[in-house]
Amino acid sequence: MSSEASSDAGPARVTDRPGDASPFALGLLLRRAHWRAAAVMEEALRPLGIELRHFAVLIVLVDRGPTLQRDLVAATGSDKAGVMRVVDDLERKGLALRKAVPGDRRARAVEITAEGVELYDAAHVAAEPLAEGLVVGLAPGEPERLTDLLTRFAYPADTDE
Repeated sequence: MSSEASSDAGPARVTDRPGDASPFALGLLLRRAHWRAAAVMEEALRPLGIELRHFAVLIVLVDRGPTLQRDLVAATGSDKAGVMRVVDDLERKGLALRKAVPGDRRARAVEITAEGVELYDAAHVAAEPLAEGLVVGLAPGEPERLTDLLTRFAYPADTDE
């Protein structure tokens, strides 16, 4: 079968290989890039005794301050049970604590502890050389360009303006 005949056979099929022309190609590349980056960051966090899912919650707590546990679900892209397990883990490790919310007996705010902030900072130090290794195959200026493109892709400009 010639390549011309195969192109007449229908739409491009997903292959999950470089050069894939299907409409799924970008999403598949982003997924593969995420897996690679997540594996490297997990390696940086392992000696500190936490996983990426724990660090995701610490990021939110450092950024937002005390946060309702239910709000961590959307902020981390996790589910309610997953967030509860992560917060339980962080509490056991002394990295976060739950506090009652005045006026709402059922709600709990999660707050990072001083130990949590120390670990958060240590994670950045540990991740630096590994993060540099992620982009070692890129030319000068390309890591910054990739970050810019991904930022604009992940946070598209508000079209209502």
